[in-house]
Amino acid sequence: MKPIIGLIPLFDDEKDSFWMLPGYMKAVEVCGGVPIMLPLTTDEEELEVAFSLCNGILFTGGHDVSPAEYGAIKSDKCGIPCETRDYMEGFLLDKCIEADKPLLGICRGIQFINAYLGGTLYQDLPSEYNEKIGHHMEPPYDRKVHKVDVADGTLLSGIIGPGEHGVNSYHHQAIKKLAPMVTQSAVSEDGLVEAVEIIGQKFGLAVQWHPEFSYHSNEDSKKIVQAFVDACK
Repeated sequence: MKPIIGLIPLFDDEKDSFWMLPGYMKAVEVCGGVPIMLPLTTDEEELEVAFSLCNGILFTGGHDVSPAEYGAIKSDKCGIPCETRDYMEGFLLDKCIEADKPLLGICRGIQFINAYLGGTLYQDLPSEYNEKIGHHMEPPYDRKVHKVDVADGTLLSGIIGPGEHGVNSYHHQAIKKLAPMVTQSAVSEDGLVEAVEIIGQKFGLAVQWHPEFSYHSNEDSKKIVQAFVDACK
């Protein structure tokens, strides 16, 4: 039976609506999973039911993480957070770790996981970090715009191999201080954390780039999603 993958919903503040980029769902489908968009809620009973139905959770991109998650004061460069989503993701992340259920984080996903587990974030790279490469690319988003160095011996290196890999990049926030519960598995050319793994979890991987935009044209991107779906079987 195909594994069911729960996707964290995206939220549109202006339209007051839930939505999903098709790439998240299509990538999971291509790799043999059945994607379902979860409800955006703080109702723990509802989240328990949703969690029990899923074989893995995909922490998608989206809103800036609330600085309250990492004990910081919100800057004027930080976007409006979605407190319901922050709460929901914290609940589901705790459940994934407790049950050792596979999870994959993408963009905001890596940022939230790190912040929730005790790390910190740059609220805005252009104003807080000396960027030497472009981290906020223009479309099309399936192109390689910079390189990351994948550490040998990590889960990620077992999936795509150690050493340099080209990635796409579309973000203005990033990991500043690593959480105690994660290890760094990839770094950008200008020193930003680009991938982390949760210590002690069989498959707890998060990347800063966007496999959902490039799974159809980039072998590494598809391998990451495939490894996640396979871990959910």
